[in-house]
Amino acid sequence: MPLWQELPLLLIVAFCLAVLVRTFLVQAFFIPSGSMEERLQVGDRVLVNKIVYDVRQPERGEIVVFRGTDNWAPESRVDANAGFFAKLGHTVGDLVGVSQPGEKDFIKRVVGLPGDIVACCDAGGRVTVNGFPLDEPYVTDNSPIDAPPSPKECRSRRFGPITVEQGQMFVMGDHRLVSQDSRCQGQVPIENVIGRAFTIVWPSRHWSGLGVPATFSQVPRPIAAGSEHPPLRREPTGGVAELVVTVPILVSSTFTARSRRIRRGRGRRLLA
Repeated sequence: MPLWQELPLLLIVAFCLAVLVRTFLVQAFFIPSGSMEERLQVGDRVLVNKIVYDVRQPERGEIVVFRGTDNWAPESRVDANAGFFAKLGHTVGDLVGVSQPGEKDFIKRVVGLPGDIVACCDAGGRVTVNGFPLDEPYVTDNSPIDAPPSPKECRSRRFGPITVEQGQMFVMGDHRLVSQDSRCQGQVPIENVIGRAFTIVWPSRHWSGLGVPATFSQVPRPIAAGSEHPPLRREPTGGVAELVVTVPILVSSTFTARSRRIRRGRGRRLLA
C-alpha cells in the first residue's frame, strides 16, 4: 500500500494493541502523591501487571494498585469543570493507559494478608507481622512514635494489633509520615486489586524494577487456624513485560517487512 494508506492502518493497529494490552495485560499508572516516596516519586509512571493475581494471591511486600473502599479519601482529584477536549484527551489516555488515575485508585505496599496480625511498634519502633519485626530501609520518613493514635488520621506510628480479615489485605505507604493507609482508613478487599506494580518506566532516570524486600520472606505464617496462605513464590522476571514489549514489535516488524517486500516486488515488475 502507499504510505498515505499504510500509515493510518499502522496507527489503528497500534491503538488497538495498546487498548488490548491496557485492558488485559499491563497498564501504566501515574503516581499522583508522595505516599510511596522515596521509592516512587510524584510524576513517576509505573507498569502494572493485571493478570498475575488471576493465578495467585498478592504477597506481602508487593506494591499493588487497587480501588479504595468508601472509607478511603481520594489522593487525586478529577477536575469536574474540565472542557470537552480535556475530557476527550483523558478518555483516550485512559484507553491506552497513560492518563492520571481516578479518585479511588491507590498504590501501596502489602504488609498483611488474611489471618496476619499487624501491629506497631516493637522495642525498636518497627512494624511487626505475626510478631516478626520488619526491616524497612525503604521507609525514609516515618511517623512520630510519640504521637497519639487517631482513628481517622495516620499521624502516629503506633497502631494495632490488627488481625487481617479473610478476603482482605493490610496496606501501607512507604512515606509513613504523609501516607493515609490501612492504619486509619481500613483494610482493602483483595478483589479490589487492579494489579502489581513491577517496574518504573518514566522518567528514564528512575527506571528500575519494584521487587519484594527480603524481610517479608522471613515473616512466619499466621497462627489462626484455617487462615494460612502459601509462602512467597518468586515469579520469573520478564514474563508478561517481555511479552508486552515483544508483541507490538513483532507486529510492527511484520507490517514493515511485508510492506517492503510488496514495494520491492512492484519495483521489480515495473523495471521488467
